[in-house]
Amino acid sequence: MSVQASLDQQWARVSGRLKDEVGETAYRSWLKPLTVEDFIGGQVRIVVPTRFMRDWIRTHYADRIRALWTGENPGVQSVEIVVAPPRTDAAALGSPTGGSRLNAAPRGAANASVDFGSAAEGGADRFPSHEAPGAAAAYSGAPEAPPLPVFIGGNGLGEERDDVSALLDPRFTFENFVVGKPNELAFAAARRVADANAVTFNPLFLYGGVGLGKTHLMHAIAWHIRKKDPARRVIYLSAEKFMYQFIRALRYKDTMAFKEQFRSVDVLMIDDVQFISGKDSTQEEFFHTFNALVDQNRQVIISADKSPSDLEGMEERLRSRLGWGLVADIHPTTYELRLGILQSKGEQMRVQIPLKVLEFLAHKITSNVRELEGALNRIVAHAELVGRAITLESSQEVLHDLLRASNRRVTIEEIQKKVAEHYNIRLADMSSARRARAVARPRQVAMYLSKQLTSRSLPEIGRKFGDRDHTTVMHAVRKVEELCATDPTFSEDVELLRRMLEG
Repeated sequence: MSVQASLDQQWARVSGRLKDEVGETAYRSWLKPLTVEDFIGGQVRIVVPTRFMRDWIRTHYADRIRALWTGENPGVQSVEIVVAPPRTDAAALGSPTGGSRLNAAPRGAANASVDFGSAAEGGADRFPSHEAPGAAAAYSGAPEAPPLPVFIGGNGLGEERDDVSALLDPRFTFENFVVGKPNELAFAAARRVADANAVTFNPLFLYGGVGLGKTHLMHAIAWHIRKKDPARRVIYLSAEKFMYQFIRALRYKDTMAFKEQFRSVDVLMIDDVQFISGKDSTQEEFFHTFNALVDQNRQVIISADKSPSDLEGMEERLRSRLGWGLVADIHPTTYELRLGILQSKGEQMRVQIPLKVLEFLAHKITSNVRELEGALNRIVAHAELVGRAITLESSQEVLHDLLRASNRRVTIEEIQKKVAEHYNIRLADMSSARRARAVARPRQVAMYLSKQLTSRSLPEIGRKFGDRDHTTVMHAVRKVEELCATDPTFSEDVELLRRMLEG
């Protein structure tokens, strides 16, 4: 048997196990297009069709591929993922790149694609953040404009789709979204929009801090609509990509095609709309696109890091339009929600993780869900690569840098000072015996934030607030949670304080 035939057989077994682990959808989107090129000096070289696919596989699957392949062949020391050299023959130009355009993409690289790789977020060839047709021209050497991509409907079976929609992450579905008090309104609104045959509220505006689930819900809506009614035309992309397409249309004097493309869809989904703040020309075009779609009773779904009224650098008329429909915020996670997310993630990874490790992570990492899941991924990867069981001690060792950064993120003293300034009370009132509501409520907020943003125990927090008992701190936490659930203004106050402290 030839070396290549043996490699192909090994890869068949490895990819079969990967398919069982990640599921049919993710396998078809990311792993099926891979081909084995050679095995030299203990290194297996695997070829992928695009740079974007290479980066995604390196981040999410490379370690697991190497671990499985080493089990098949102990001689394998490393796995290299490389991009296939470009082909210029007619067959290559007409062939699919392997995987659907509306399939999977990580946050932050959601807009990378074969056609627009230079606009990928964070890439070396990233387009300029300002708006100027001349600046756009510096990033394009083509004398004539290639035709704008046209949306093509599909049946969701992995066929090639030639459109500007960002890739969708197959993990980001409604079924994989863990619901709790902080996000239940946003989740319910997203489900309603995805299930509805007619437009119920327009637009749906989702907002919240970094890593709290906005993009997950956006992807889930797109997946659900695609599954429910594949004929509906959906475009999902970031505001930055929308701006890039607009600059491109100006550059090539092709604005009519741009308008037709974005105003003929059934559902337009724009992620991170705050990125067009201060971009007057893009805002103007987005405003008219928004109005055209709403007038035609087409669904518009927007996400941002702030509510419409708080978006700085945005035209007043646009802020007003964005607040027309339903505005649903996603609050910072609670301990219970973080624990539920970790348990769900562990089940998806099919890894047995001790409960005390999950509880430890839920207590220690409170900033956002993305950081929480990243910590869990590190723990699991370390256990698989070095062959050690997952324990609380090993988890603390693996995450020492993350935990150290988390512990120094904010102190109780800083929280007390910031809350006192916000509510215009004396810092000494945080430790005083005064019980007037004007003092007691800010003190409760400071206790609540101390519990959420620091690793201090309840008795330690109580001592910082005038030697109060830990039950007083527990009461304060419960009271603030109840008020956040029933009083939107109070909830926004607490959220603003959290963001200021974490920033």
